[in-house]
Amino acid sequence: MDSGQILLSYIKVWVILLLLSATFQNSKLAAKNTAQDKKRKLAAENSGFISIDCGAEEDYLDGDTGITYKTDKDFISTGKNKVVAPEHNLTTLYYGNMANSLRTFPEGKRNCYTLKPRQGKNQNYYVRAFFYYGNYDSKNQTQIKFDLYIGVNHWTTVVDMQWTYYEIIHYSVTDTIYVCLVNTGFGVPFINGLDLRFMNDSPYRSMNGSLIPKVLADLGGLDPTLGAMRYKDDVYDRIWRLDVNLNDSVSNSTEANIDIQGSDDPCRLPVEVLRTAVQPRNGHNSLSYSYTLRHRENFTPEFLVFFHFAEIEQIAPGERREFTITLNGLNYGPFTLEYLKPLTIGPYKLQVPEDQVRFSIDATLRSDLPPILNAFEIFKLWPLPDSPTNQTDVDAIMAIKEAYKIDRVDWQGDPCLPLTTWTGLLCNDDNPPRIISLDLSNNELTGTVLEAFAQLPHLTILDLSGNKLTGAIPHSLKEKSNSRQLQLSLDGNLDLCKMDTCEKKKRSFPVLVIAFVISVSVLLLLNIITIFWRLKIGRLNVSLSSLVGLSRKELSLKSKNQPFTYTELVSITNNFQTIIGEGGFGKVYLGNLKDGRQVAVKLLSQSSRQGYKEFLAEKIAQIC
Repeated sequence: MDSGQILLSYIKVWVILLLLSATFQNSKLAAKNTAQDKKRKLAAENSGFISIDCGAEEDYLDGDTGITYKTDKDFISTGKNKVVAPEHNLTTLYYGNMANSLRTFPEGKRNCYTLKPRQGKNQNYYVRAFFYYGNYDSKNQTQIKFDLYIGVNHWTTVVDMQWTYYEIIHYSVTDTIYVCLVNTGFGVPFINGLDLRFMNDSPYRSMNGSLIPKVLADLGGLDPTLGAMRYKDDVYDRIWRLDVNLNDSVSNSTEANIDIQGSDDPCRLPVEVLRTAVQPRNGHNSLSYSYTLRHRENFTPEFLVFFHFAEIEQIAPGERREFTITLNGLNYGPFTLEYLKPLTIGPYKLQVPEDQVRFSIDATLRSDLPPILNAFEIFKLWPLPDSPTNQTDVDAIMAIKEAYKIDRVDWQGDPCLPLTTWTGLLCNDDNPPRIISLDLSNNELTGTVLEAFAQLPHLTILDLSGNKLTGAIPHSLKEKSNSRQLQLSLDGNLDLCKMDTCEKKKRSFPVLVIAFVISVSVLLLLNIITIFWRLKIGRLNVSLSSLVGLSRKELSLKSKNQPFTYTELVSITNNFQTIIGEGGFGKVYLGNLKDGRQVAVKLLSQSSRQGYKEFLAEKIAQIC
């Protein structure tokens, strides 16, 4: 193979490699873009919504609500997917398929879902968790009890075996919201569904805790068998019960349009809720209702109550509807309504030592018509006594967990709370708590000692012994250890460099790599230049041989076929001065060798009709 073919082979290989690389990169980019487009599409469908069908095998769109439900694989890494027994399957209108699939948690005391809403911290979120046992384990259990936590604070205790849900309006001070199921020793925790809804600038807010919805009543609904009303009718996806009845009341409704968009009512009730109402039966002048707590608390509970109105009757000129509200003995009003204009009265905050919320709506003496009520809401104020772990510490320990790929069942949720800390980790009693000790010994950790350890300012004990760590120790950790602010254990990491010379070696490594790359590049360039040069010289020799009709074989005048260069022939013939003959191949010149012998030099003419091969054959025959 000549030099030209070698070069061509090099070029072909390079081109193929470049094309393969470009194709691979384009495939990766296309796959990445497809995945991102899919995520953007799902996010755009319900902005501010996270809807999880726990235990589902794939994402799906619920046709009744238009809500896109996702599997929980991106929100939790523990637990097992299960389905309810076939004889217990439920058809739940407005709740997707979540009643018939669930995730169980037979391992670990605490298992947490990690929710990261796009709106981030310092926002209000409506969180809802669904539960249905459905004899998924074929054990026909009659009671399972476990705790549910929002962040680091207790939310509720799940005791219901039938289809139920628990809700909370939570003001999050962190970008990440954890919903944790805690095993209390009374059965394996499970969950069927989990919703999060961004509440925007809603009036549902408690600065000292969260709000737990107790009653969201849509009064006067024409079809209570539907069970509930929610998204898309309700922009916040509140679930309105249609089965709440007030004593001695009758329903009323309208088909007229109620402009909730042009209203300044911040509660943004669904039109369908405001189009129905109740009023006293048989000309009575009062509506009444009472709500009793199911479970007594060890503190005096506080409640918020909202009353929602919209006048749905066209009142005759000269008549009026006027009423007052009495709430647990406190009087408010009087109030009047405008036709088809929403009005929210409240929220009213009250303490309820007797565990009961009571209200009545009464017509005033001046009123010509009985009172009405379209809807009402009762929320329990839920204290959040504990603060999550300091965010700086959380960010640092999460970086450590990701870098070393630490996969422990209990390393989820908040590092310090609730109840217990992560294995190998200790926190102080501050509010918020800080990480003070970290034991990662004998965990097969590989790689370098992370700078993230130095981002735990209250850390006083760090045990990294018995691992396979390499490289140098961060300068900040050395300083803290030398000043005795940190008890640092590194024994057993055989490839870990504990001396200052490591830094020099570390800095010299890139230099060696660069020198090696440059050397290889120079050698490759020299090889290419050599190939080009040989190719060029080869072409020059071919052209010269064609011009003078000579080659090394053809210039053999002595025995043994002694070759002469073209320069030597010019000297021998005195620059081709004396012509002594001419044949079919061209002219013959007189020449003189250095030893005095005369020779004839035949030169192949470019205009010769006979070719180079015939000329060469004649010369070889003469020599032989």
